[in-house]
Amino acid sequence: MAIFRAREVVQLSDVEISEQLTKLRLELVRNKGKVGAGGASETSGQIREIRRTIARLQTEATRRKAA
Repeated sequence: MAIFRAREVVQLSDVEISEQLTKLRLELVRNKGKVGAGGASETSGQIREIRRTIARLQTEATRRKAA
């Protein structure tokens, strides 16, 4: 699981951002599937962090398109 902070996201290239978005979205689907199947409750914290990281990446991608 790759969790990026805002200053780390700024340093990524556009290609890296899109690759990480794809990976994180897939990981989010997997974790939600585990929870839906009655899996471990520890994934709830991971789900939140993945969602926040996806938001950071999307925000940076949008900022770059606007610039």
